[in-house]
Amino acid sequence: MLIPNQKVHLPLLEEKGITLCLKREDTIHPFISGNKYRKLKYNLLEAKRQEHTALLTFGGAFSNHIAATAFAGKEAGLKTIGIIRGEELKDSWTENPTLKLAKEHGMEFHFVSRSDYREKDTSTFYERLKSLFGDFYLLPEGGTNALAVKGCEEILTEADMEFDFVCSCVGTGGTVAGLINSAKPHQTILGFPALKGDFLKQDILKFARNENWEFIPDYHFGGYAKVDERLIDFINTFKKETQIPLDPIYTGKMLFGILDKVKQGFFKPGTSILAIHSGGLQGIKGMNLVLKKKKLPLLDI
Repeated sequence: MLIPNQKVHLPLLEEKGITLCLKREDTIHPFISGNKYRKLKYNLLEAKRQEHTALLTFGGAFSNHIAATAFAGKEAGLKTIGIIRGEELKDSWTENPTLKLAKEHGMEFHFVSRSDYREKDTSTFYERLKSLFGDFYLLPEGGTNALAVKGCEEILTEADMEFDFVCSCVGTGGTVAGLINSAKPHQTILGFPALKGDFLKQDILKFARNENWEFIPDYHFGGYAKVDERLIDFINTFKKETQIPLDPIYTGKMLFGILDKVKQGFFKPGTSILAIHSGGLQGIKGMNLVLKKKKLPLLDI
């Protein structure tokens, strides 16, 4: 699979002597795009090998993983079950673009309270799910496990080895761990977390085999799914200037961070950077509903 690297042309980059390209993983598939395709690839094969007929996974209201799993499961002939965070969504999910999309592709929902959702990794919760749904192949929240990391190790190609830095968003850590494992010794992987907190480092260390990486933790904009007018303006301006759409949860924050680091002189002149566009564009419609309620500017679609 040949995924294009699109060069980003901006005056700031020319002024600083920096080359920035975006690997357009968002173009892999209309619904199973970016890192979600990579994470599901080997898990679907394993589910089939084990002769499971259903996939069960977890996610929030605008989860790219939930949308991708629903479509991938349908394509693979597997039933899909989504354990959705937020009991209040039980009566309003039809107003949610992500959940509507997942339902259209056959996903069965089970809504749980936020307190119950925090227990999702316990044996008690797992046994409860088994009693409710019978046999299933379990996919963790965000899709990250050893097979997901294996899929993400395939993102970089031989042609990508010319870059000095490879940048990735960080949610559950699977994508960046795959990049760490497949990068060459001369390359540095920069991870831009979408969540607050240092706990993600420990999650990455479960799967990463090399030490060629660094966390850039300053661009989460207040935490997961938090956005402000500055970020919205950046995403809309970036799209206008480059014709490349970004999502507000992951890639928008990463690109904001990369260009801010360029401004600060973090990268030496002559540096070449490859940023991974991990998709997530399906979530923009849902985010715009949230922004409208908050009377904030909308993201261009």
